Amino acid sequence: MPMPTEERVSQLVAGPVERRGLDLEGVTIVAAGPARLQVTVDSDEGVDLDSIAELSSDISTVLDDAGDFGETPYLLEVTTPGVDRPLTAPRHWRRARGRKVRVALRPGVAAPAGTDSRFEARVGPVTETDVALVPASRRKLELVTVPLADIDRAVVQVEFAPPSPAELALTGVAAGRPEPGAGAVDLDEGTPAPQPEAEAAAPTEGIVE
Repeated sequence: MPMPTEERVSQLVAGPVERRGLDLEGVTIVAAGPARLQVTVDSDEGVDLDSIAELSSDISTVLDDAGDFGETPYLLEVTTPGVDRPLTAPRHWRRARGRKVRVALRPGVAAPAGTDSRFEARVGPVTETDVALVPASRRKLELVTVPLADIDRAVVQVEFAPPSPAELALTGVAAGRPEPGAGAVDLDEGTPAPQPEAEAAAPTEGIVE
């Protein structure tokens, strides 16, 4: 029996994810060896281990009932995004508020004064169309507004020291938060930097009888 497509599995798991009040961030199927199915979810409030385990059970039931995997054994992994996930939607930016990011603007887009087409900044308030950033390269700390449509790629950067209270104040995040990131991506290479253990996940073996 052929393996179901990622699009098909996304359709199947969308219901359980939505009922748990979460966002479906992606579905990945690796068919080599025992099939591995990774379902990535997130929310503004974060996702704890109990929620991951409960959702994993929900998804297993849905997949077993649908029977798309037939008798093919598969490993189900429900997880949350790593910090190396590019910020591509307003909700991603909203959840990164107060974090330092590296931004690459689209070709031909004018960079904010005092920056280049690639720059580091701290994330401030976000709307559906724009993000307010505090560029690190400017002498005066202040928010600049950048249309999301002008951004080609952006990823959260690792921080080994506490964020500047002045920067955080501009973003509207209380001093001392957020915690330093756990990983970063080089925009030029697109390769994740070394990072600690992956985000919480609840792997389960699944096989349709």
